[in-house]
Amino acid sequence: MSKRDYLGDFEQVVLLTVMRLGPDAYGVSIKQEIEQRTHRKVSLGAIYPTLDRLEAKGLVASRVGVPTAERGGRAKRHFEINSAGLAALRRSHAMLAALWDGFEQEVAS
Repeated sequence: MSKRDYLGDFEQVVLLTVMRLGPDAYGVSIKQEIEQRTHRKVSLGAIYPTLDRLEAKGLVASRVGVPTAERGGRAKRHFEINSAGLAALRRSHAMLAALWDGFEQEVAS
């Protein structure tokens, strides 16, 4: 796996969250879902650069939604995982599972 294929911990969290939220995932909804599920505070200042990096790696695609009055006429940028993103998550999961192999009993104790 090249460095470009490697997913960091937070990249995995964001990518899994985008996958969970579906095609209408956007910055604030991603932040809220991560905080709710992980009980970990995250900032939008961490989310957006990670999304940009995932898009540069070709793992997610983004599109700009329709501007809304409630957002002062601004549009949301929506993200969706693609097949390369799903494959990267599967590789990361397999790598971690291989590392955990044999430790399940020790961790449970």
